[in-house]
Amino acid sequence: MNEMMSSTANLRDHSEVATLVSAFFHTLDEQRFDEGWALAYFTDDLRTTTPLGVAEGVDAVRQVEEAIGRFAATLHASSDVLVRAEPGARTAHASWNAHMTHVHLDSTLQARGEGANPLFTVGGIYEAELRRTEEGWRISRMSVRAVWTTGEPPVLPD
Repeated sequence: MNEMMSSTANLRDHSEVATLVSAFFHTLDEQRFDEGWALAYFTDDLRTTTPLGVAEGVDAVRQVEEAIGRFAATLHASSDVLVRAEPGARTAHASWNAHMTHVHLDSTLQARGEGANPLFTVGGIYEAELRRTEEGWRISRMSVRAVWTTGEPPVLPD
C-alpha cells in the first residue's frame, strides 16, 4: 500500500510541477506581467541564472520581464519535464527541455537593416529547485542554458 501511495504522490507532484512550468511559459508568451504575477510561480527568494546574468528576488522577476520585453512576441514550448521529489517532501528538483521562439521588435529589425531575420530561436534546458508552499509548488532557483540558437540574439545591456 505504501508503494501505491508513493506512486500516486509522485504522479501528483509531477503533474503539479509540469502544470506550473506550462503556466509560467504561457504567462511569458502572453506578457501578462500584472502586479504580483510572479507569486503564482516563484518564491520570494527566487534566484535565476540566465544569459542576462544571475539575479535574486525582485531583481530576478524584473529580469524575466525585461528579457521578454525585448521582443514583439514569444512562443515557449516545454517538454520532457522530469521531477525528482521524495513523497511528502517540501522540496523538489525539476528539469525540462524548452524550444523558445522570439520575434524581434520592429525597431530591432530596422537597426539591423533590410532583410534582417525577425526570429531568434533557442533550444535550451531549464533546471529548477522548487519548494512546496501552502499555495502549491513554487520555483526557488531556476537556470536556463542554451544548447543551440538560430538568428540574431537581442542586444544585451553593457
